[in-house]
Amino acid sequence: MPVRGKKLGDLAVEVGGFIHGDPDVLVVDVTHDSRHAGEGTLYVAIRGSHFDGHDFIAGAVSAGSTAVCVDHFTGSEVSELEVVDTREVMGPLSAAVHGDPSATVAVVGVTGTNGKTTVTHYVESITATAGRTPGLIGTVHTRVGDHALTSERTTPEATDFQRLLAEMRDLGADVIAAEISSHALELGRVSATKFAVAAFTNLSQDHLDFHGDMDAYRVAKERLFLDYEVGTAVINVNDPVGKGIASTAQMPVIRVGPDADLWVENLDTSFDGTFFDMVVFGDRRRISAPIIGAFNVENALVAAGCCLALGLSVDEVVAGLGLLVPVPGRFELVSGAFPIRVVVDYAHTPEGIRQAISVARDLAMGRVIAVFGAGGDRDREKRPLMGRAATEADLAVLTSDNPRSEDPEAIIRDVMSGVEGSGIIVETDRRRAIEHAIRAASPGDVVLILGKGHETGQEIGGRVSPFDDKVVARDVLDRMVRAPDSGGGSGSMSP
Repeated sequence: MPVRGKKLGDLAVEVGGFIHGDPDVLVVDVTHDSRHAGEGTLYVAIRGSHFDGHDFIAGAVSAGSTAVCVDHFTGSEVSELEVVDTREVMGPLSAAVHGDPSATVAVVGVTGTNGKTTVTHYVESITATAGRTPGLIGTVHTRVGDHALTSERTTPEATDFQRLLAEMRDLGADVIAAEISSHALELGRVSATKFAVAAFTNLSQDHLDFHGDMDAYRVAKERLFLDYEVGTAVINVNDPVGKGIASTAQMPVIRVGPDADLWVENLDTSFDGTFFDMVVFGDRRRISAPIIGAFNVENALVAAGCCLALGLSVDEVVAGLGLLVPVPGRFELVSGAFPIRVVVDYAHTPEGIRQAISVARDLAMGRVIAVFGAGGDRDREKRPLMGRAATEADLAVLTSDNPRSEDPEAIIRDVMSGVEGSGIIVETDRRRAIEHAIRAASPGDVVLILGKGHETGQEIGGRVSPFDDKVVARDVLDRMVRAPDSGGGSGSMSP
């Protein structure tokens, strides 16, 4: 196991900084949060949009910080490492202190608007089936095997990210699949990370509250392939942005898409699973996978490409695809054997909603009913586009998602501004909206509950209350079984 810790003077050489104080101070951890400071910790004071970390230096020192990293000399009680940009050095400092974990563990970074969570989970599943020991960092889970680790963001801050890589290395992980968000790339959260594989899924509108416009959003995603050390890129060239990335990439590329290196033919998908031919570098293999929908097959191929890039054989990848573990809240069937199919999915972008409805249309014997909403304090420009996308369902019920600090009714008005004519029912209360949609369904219909996926809470007015779409849906179905005549649709509700 690598020894953690470096002298402050050595860290100064790593990042081009200047020492005020003792260069022989030993640093064993790095944090940007003064609340997590402790003995042997280097506290990095960063300037954020709401707070300046330099204001919390005294608290970090009081908590035991051995040294601080600053962008100007502050005269604190401990040694100071002065640099030009503290945010820029967080990753390199943390990587150095923790023994440069990505140099010895194969890191697979997956970016894109939709599909990051699914691809990383599939990489975890396939590599585990092949006998590897994978780690996972992402929206739903951060773990190595049965060891759950703490991660509050899709992609943790730079200090936390490098610490997680090191913890996973120390737990025996030899592959780490990580979701890499556009925020992370823009803010340098994965700086100093070497990627054995970097993958791109797709790009559609999201996060414009942060990036400003689609060009800036695209550039942020492209940073993974331009600004980082990458062994092999795995690119979905069925997406126009992906096609552009693949055409200019300076590293080996595995292309996923029609007539590329990996593509799909003879697709047959149902709620019981999916059959397809995977053509991999001209070698055709018939796959039976426990996944639902064409978009998940595309995600599976990106994951397959990542695993091939890691050195797994085609046989190992084929075996892994047949044993994929479903991802919580990603087109997850929650209705069991009920004649009404109820699916919970994380779709929260216009394209995500459109894709979910399209897949449900292929699977439904009757109508497609969609429950959806838009989150508060997030990209407002996508809201009317989400409303327009939801009209592709036979019935759409617009409700609250996570309104956060915004007025739920104002968010709903934004969404409805993109809808022409009628066709969308508005029910602000999410529980009642889900019940309305399920009770309006008949056997053969598919009810989509979109937006929250795996989440188990709803944030309203800055307060998070317990709320799980899956639990609510199953409760409605259970009550319909106990009182089958109370449903709004036709036919028996017996499972």
